[in-house]
Amino acid sequence: MHTGNPPKAKKRSSYAKWGYFFIAPFFIAFAVFQLIPLASTIYYSFFQYFRQGLRIIGPNFVGLANYASLFQTDLPKYFGNTMLMWLVGFVPQIAVSLLLAAWFTNQRLSLRAQGFFKTVIYMPNLIMAAAFAMLFFTLFSDNGPVNATLLSMGAISQPFQFLSTVVGARGLVAFMNFLMWFGNTTIVLMAAIMGVDPGLYEAAEIDGASSQQMFWRITIPLIRPILVYTFITSLIGGLQMFDVPQILTNGKGEPDRCTTTMIMYLNNHMYSKNYGMAGAISTVLFVLCAVLCLFIYFSLTQDNASAQRARKGGARK
Repeated sequence: MHTGNPPKAKKRSSYAKWGYFFIAPFFIAFAVFQLIPLASTIYYSFFQYFRQGLRIIGPNFVGLANYASLFQTDLPKYFGNTMLMWLVGFVPQIAVSLLLAAWFTNQRLSLRAQGFFKTVIYMPNLIMAAAFAMLFFTLFSDNGPVNATLLSMGAISQPFQFLSTVVGARGLVAFMNFLMWFGNTTIVLMAAIMGVDPGLYEAAEIDGASSQQMFWRITIPLIRPILVYTFITSLIGGLQMFDVPQILTNGKGEPDRCTTTMIMYLNNHMYSKNYGMAGAISTVLFVLCAVLCLFIYFSLTQDNASAQRARKGGARK
């Protein structure tokens, strides 16, 4: 009878620690470069802290005084400017992107030279916003090529002052944002549509569904998570709108500050070294961004959640 020692159980290797090891750099960088500055910004928003000449005033704790004085300024107007220019640029952006994505992914159309068109529509996204703004400033100036072309065609009798009218200035900012981002949105939505099971379209086609019915009843519901992502990221980018109106209007937001955004207003306080008011503006912007993003998220996902609950209830019965 064998009386040797029993064989030792093999020691299981734990790979969880390696996962934490590889994601640790991200969390460290996030804490150092984003979380700590964010907390510092919120902290200093409750203080009087600015530079007057060579003398630094504060930091002196003033509670909510910065916020109270902030809402007595034109901040609501600048928020309205930002949201209006974002909406005017985003609505045609999402409409054109959905249309192009549906065309490019439609197997029955079999569009030729798709790679060329995809490259062309994405190229404006690669151009720096500063260069894009300078280009549009030259094109739409009073003596620019656009006015010269319209005059030669007889469409107008005198140069139209695009940058000196509210509609023209806001329209140019929205148009530039549309051109810079609709290509990127198209690529994202194409990837979402290509992830839909083709069998669903084949079954719907056999049942006699039209292309419009398949688009609204199959495509849109199944790519809703990507649409929510697109809405939220575009909203965050819209609230952070700065470089295009800053360069196009030389930082003045003309005419009559109709193109001044919240970040331009924040930049003015940072330039004047008023750190307390700048912190208050940043905190308000953070709260507004969070509230609007949550509103969009729950608004666009509520119908989907309700449908899932209804299906689960039907299955129990």
